[in-house]
Amino acid sequence: MMTKLAEVCRHIRSKNAGPYWVTFDLFFDGPENFTRYSDHPALGPALMQRLFGADPALVQRYPVPRLNMLKISYARTAAQGGMVERDMHCGQQFVRLLDVELD
Repeated sequence: MMTKLAEVCRHIRSKNAGPYWVTFDLFFDGPENFTRYSDHPALGPALMQRLFGADPALVQRYPVPRLNMLKISYARTAAQGGMVERDMHCGQQFVRLLDVELD
């Protein structure tokens, strides 16, 4: 059975990072899972492209080992607050990450 991201994180959140960026914070449930999964290829730019239409060249990753946290940010395809915006603050975007398979 495949390990899912939601099984190795104690908290996952998403938010806007200004009008042009979206950020995900993945708080792993301990240093072991942070070390094992924070640099996992399944959490790379290709995932952000597949799930959110992000340009892989504009995906940024920021590991924060003392918090067992990985921050992943990508440039929005359109500025925040557009006419067809469905989640202006990006607070619900993390849901797509919960079932990402890691192993």
